[in-house]
Amino acid sequence: MKQYRCKYIFLLLSLASCLSLQAEESAGKWTLKKCLDYALENNIQVKKSKITQLSGNEDYLQSKAELFPSLSAGISQGAVFYPSDGATSNKSYTGNYSLTANWTLFDGGSRRTAIKQSEIQNEINRLGVAQDENDIRISIIQTYMQVLYAYESVRINENTVEVSKAQRDRGEQLLAAGSISKADLAQLESQYSTDKHQLVVSQTSLENYKLQLKQLLELNITEEIRLDIPELGDADVMVPLPEKEVIYTTALAVMPEIESSRLNLDKAQLDIRKAKAAYLPSLSLNAGVGTGHLSGTDYSFGTQMWDRFNQSIGLTVSIPIFTNRSNKTALNKAKLAVISQELEQTDTEKQLLKTVEGIYLDATSSQHQYLSSKEQTQSLETSYELIEEQFNLGMKNTLELLTEKNNLKNAQQEVLQSKYMSIMSILLLDLYQNKPIQPEF
Repeated sequence: MKQYRCKYIFLLLSLASCLSLQAEESAGKWTLKKCLDYALENNIQVKKSKITQLSGNEDYLQSKAELFPSLSAGISQGAVFYPSDGATSNKSYTGNYSLTANWTLFDGGSRRTAIKQSEIQNEINRLGVAQDENDIRISIIQTYMQVLYAYESVRINENTVEVSKAQRDRGEQLLAAGSISKADLAQLESQYSTDKHQLVVSQTSLENYKLQLKQLLELNITEEIRLDIPELGDADVMVPLPEKEVIYTTALAVMPEIESSRLNLDKAQLDIRKAKAAYLPSLSLNAGVGTGHLSGTDYSFGTQMWDRFNQSIGLTVSIPIFTNRSNKTALNKAKLAVISQELEQTDTEKQLLKTVEGIYLDATSSQHQYLSSKEQTQSLETSYELIEEQFNLGMKNTLELLTEKNNLKNAQQEVLQSKYMSIMSILLLDLYQNKPIQPEF
């Protein structure tokens, strides 16, 4: 009993150790969600957009500060030289000191309009960050799916090479037995070489896609990237899709570029208000205090500073009468800018429609192609197994065997391509509906 208990404890410890190693290995691999989170945190373009957003906030604070008076101080010191022999003193020193305040009381609402525009621009900048984040999400999803496709393509080519080698070896046995000719064996060897070349091509493609993903993640040259390959089946490919109109309507409501185009239109309409304000008079309040002194006189420094002390206050009204058409030009251009922005908004919405329709078509067609290709592959697998058996018995020639084998490989590649095209399209449609990434990723 004691020996049995020790074996049981040892088994549990071994199992726990294996699970711990698997957890550590999995933690070091890149899932799609990990790629997305890391890219959003480290992508340079996203960081630039965030800096632009912070800069825009400074502009907003500046526009609000324009409502308050400005205050400035001035100090000037000077020296005057008198070269004449009749002068009492050959030089004298002067000093002037002032404190001036200026407050614009009325400007036709131009400053308050500028504040509203700064608020809108702040929101546009925030949406710009969100749009850049969506762009990197799209790129990550597309590249990640390409890497997964390349992984499975390598597996197919590896299996194909193993089968080709076995067939070449079998061909040598058949040639020795006199069942096939040297030409048949040469075909098998040629096919074996071709399949090995295709394996190298698929491995190179995999490394290229991994490099693209690494660059999107802004990883250093010394950092390697290993993906956590998810097990994806029919349920992930054949996800039911909402109606295309529903997806587009949702995208119009949640995609940042749509809201950004609407806000740009609001901002352009405020430019019309600012242009109209330029036709109105402006009123400013000015106030100041000052004093000064001059050396070489009979008055002391303190007496001069007091005697020259002055206070001033005044109102300034500026009335635009003739401005060389600058106000009218500004107003007309502002109106044209509104029309241009309306067209830009329509174009943005149409571009979104075009994108959603394209992805939706890719998703539905890939799902249909996946089902048909999978069915075709199953039929070709059965047919290939029969032909291979007949070839081994000398009942089929090399050309028939290789033709069926290539047909099967092409069908497998079609299944693989439609599988990942469908999954990628589904993920992109989820993104355009602001849905979270599926848990298996």
